[in-house]
Amino acid sequence: MSDKKKKRGTEDLPLLQKIVALCKRRGFVFPSSEIYGGLRSAYDYGPLGVELKRNVMAEWWRSTVHEREDVVGIDASIIMSPRVWEASGHVGGFSDPLVDCKTCKARFRADKAPAVAPGTEVTYRSQGKTIKGIATRGYVCPECGSIDLSEERAFNLMFKTHYGPIESDDAIVYLRPETAQAMFVNFLNVQQTYRLRLPFGIAQQGKSFRNEITVEHFIFRSCEFEQMEMEFFCEPETSDTWLEYWRTERLNWYINLGCREENLRTRPHEKDELAHYSKACYDIEYRYPWGWDELEGVANRTDYDLGRHQAASGKKLAYFDPQKINPETGKPGLRFLPHVIEPAAGATRAVLMFLLDAYDEEPPSEGRKDGRVVLRLDPRLAPIKVAVLPLVKKDTELTGKARDIVKTFWSSSINAFYDEKDAIGRRYARQDEAGTPFCLTVDGQTKTDDTVTIRYRDDMRQERIKVAEAVEIVKEKVTASRRS
Repeated sequence: MSDKKKKRGTEDLPLLQKIVALCKRRGFVFPSSEIYGGLRSAYDYGPLGVELKRNVMAEWWRSTVHEREDVVGIDASIIMSPRVWEASGHVGGFSDPLVDCKTCKARFRADKAPAVAPGTEVTYRSQGKTIKGIATRGYVCPECGSIDLSEERAFNLMFKTHYGPIESDDAIVYLRPETAQAMFVNFLNVQQTYRLRLPFGIAQQGKSFRNEITVEHFIFRSCEFEQMEMEFFCEPETSDTWLEYWRTERLNWYINLGCREENLRTRPHEKDELAHYSKACYDIEYRYPWGWDELEGVANRTDYDLGRHQAASGKKLAYFDPQKINPETGKPGLRFLPHVIEPAAGATRAVLMFLLDAYDEEPPSEGRKDGRVVLRLDPRLAPIKVAVLPLVKKDTELTGKARDIVKTFWSSSINAFYDEKDAIGRRYARQDEAGTPFCLTVDGQTKTDDTVTIRYRDDMRQERIKVAEAVEIVKEKVTASRRS
């Protein structure tokens, strides 16, 4: 099927549906186990998707770890001692209120259901009949509006499994629901081996798992996801200042990578929505197609986690500051538990946000018969940095030159792509949809003066450049926004 036919009729689709279709069509994201009917809330990242996700995570690691003296990284085990999750409160308290609808059999979270004031008369359909009733719960079924609901019951979100060959209670372990706890239990290991002084941070990226009752909005909320988290340990009296600092830093990170500022905001949590361990928290929110929703959280976790693990393990996790005066002795040298500021971002959620924010449709215009779909991704995030296109497939001199240029980019650690199939216009269109910022066309003039045409994705401007300078020109344009 041609590209033109594939895109027909998409102009009236909601944005999220367009993104889902584009992700499947171009190889960003596929439904997992699709040939077997798929698995709800599970996704596979295709050739473009894995590159985009890796680029997002690499930019986070670069700015959070590599370009700072006060943050270091770890990579901890996904499966940890179950005592970690008991101490953190996840075993006993990491649950959602689960409700079953007796009318349509839907299962949902009570705290996410449509709110209805108690005593309100509601109408819903059951077995082909219209039923009226009085709402008593404060909510109704999100699928059919029914008030005929089961009792709420706690549903623990952690995936439980067994460690070793025997499935006994003694062998129960959990897939981690967050990466944070490993940074707390390794606090002294990292601090002492790296001789770190407060304030400092420990960063980690990796997969987490939550057995969500409600999965929604494509890859926005799924049971398996990747996180980019950092625990920043500081003196208790400075934690409010550091919270504001990291709120600003994290908001600006998205803006610096090309997200439109008007689509971002920070929202402080009200007291009644704060997590039990949190003194204060901000959500960095994005204006998704369904409304404002969380992109990242920046929380002041105080000394809650270190205190819990110290008490449960019997191991002292206090930080020793030889310069601080001990109020009890009046002498230098004080041990205390640091407070922690936690910027916690979802890598998969960020991928969706960047795709949504970069998506653009241009209508036909003078000199251009067809409109186009283009992903205006920041060049640093683009899965493919440059596509190299020989103008004529059957001209072996052009195809050979084009392949040599691709290899030159590869040797400079720049992800380049070779494409010789279809007319040049269709090849440009494919790269526009992939978010590729630059295309190099190798044509007849290349044979005579060793130049190529570089085409810019965003404005489709074209100019001639020397082949010998192509790598440096593309490298300069990819990194230019990093310095701005």
